[in-house]
Amino acid sequence: MATTVVKSHVMNGGDGEFSYSKHSSFQKESITGAKEMISEEIAHKLDLKELLSTSTCSFNIADLGCSVGPNTFMSMQNVIEAVTTKYQTQFGSNSEIPQFQVLFNDQELNDFNTLFRTLPPKRQYFAAGVPGSFYNQLFPNSSLHFINASHAVHWLSEVPKDVLDQSSAAWNKGRIFYSSAPKEVYNAYTAQFEKDMAIFLNARAKELVSGGLLVLVILSVRIGDSPPLGHLMFELLESVLVDMAKEGIIREDLVDSYNVPIYYASPEEMAELVERNGCFKIERIEQFSPGSAKKALMDEQSMVMHYRAGMEGMLSKQFGSECMDEVFVRLSKKVKQFSSVLQSREPTQMFLALKRK
Repeated sequence: MATTVVKSHVMNGGDGEFSYSKHSSFQKESITGAKEMISEEIAHKLDLKELLSTSTCSFNIADLGCSVGPNTFMSMQNVIEAVTTKYQTQFGSNSEIPQFQVLFNDQELNDFNTLFRTLPPKRQYFAAGVPGSFYNQLFPNSSLHFINASHAVHWLSEVPKDVLDQSSAAWNKGRIFYSSAPKEVYNAYTAQFEKDMAIFLNARAKELVSGGLLVLVILSVRIGDSPPLGHLMFELLESVLVDMAKEGIIREDLVDSYNVPIYYASPEEMAELVERNGCFKIERIEQFSPGSAKKALMDEQSMVMHYRAGMEGMLSKQFGSECMDEVFVRLSKKVKQFSSVLQSREPTQMFLALKRK
């Protein structure tokens, strides 16, 4: 089985001061914001009689890019509650509920120890961990009934090669993202996202049974609207790194070779990629911006901690752990300086529900 080699990017593990588990309230509120949409799709688009007629008595769920919790546990509980309600609707309230198996996936360097140490003691499912990139097939053919990926698929498998190539028109010298870069850089990011999504959808199509659901929540952009919050944050981080390079604290060539491997897709782009794949029916695709998620980032300290929990590992690998405190102290000052602009930007997200044909 051919595999895609992926540059590993994981969230800060453990439960310390800068951990993802302590600074992922934005993701938590986004999961809460998507709960009703997930429940509606399961209620109206998931036929359990069809799904379970040719399989064992277990309902198999995978959460891709689960990180270390507790958000993944809340997300899985939302799915299980919705499936249980649908099962009782289809089979009667006195019917025996099927067993649930939840497969928690993230990259090999993810802190699975913290994940399993904090598993809910009264959970309603069997739990297992599956290390590996979701830009490869992770599970046997037709083995899953429901796949969830929340705040994961906007991460690219790697930085586009052209933006690191000094001989390319897309070389992104002095910048770390595509938002303020020439169109060649944006085009390179777009091409990488399209390549990654083709691999991702092909893998999920193999793993899901016919009639199974794939649900995604990803960062998104509204065409014709102001750039989203994340774009401006990456520009502020970029200015911090450029300043530190000018002051000789970090090397300029390391800034030139560092790019954030994230892409903000529009609904139109995602719809086209799903149609191009041909294995899924789009049941729902819509953008949303839950106010509670934005509120989670209202003060500069919360916002900077949010980005530190998600990006410190990559930055430390590139520039060294000894300068991380300085990076984020400076970023905090930038965030405070541009707070009014940041608060005017929406952290737009996209919800997709795809049904395996």
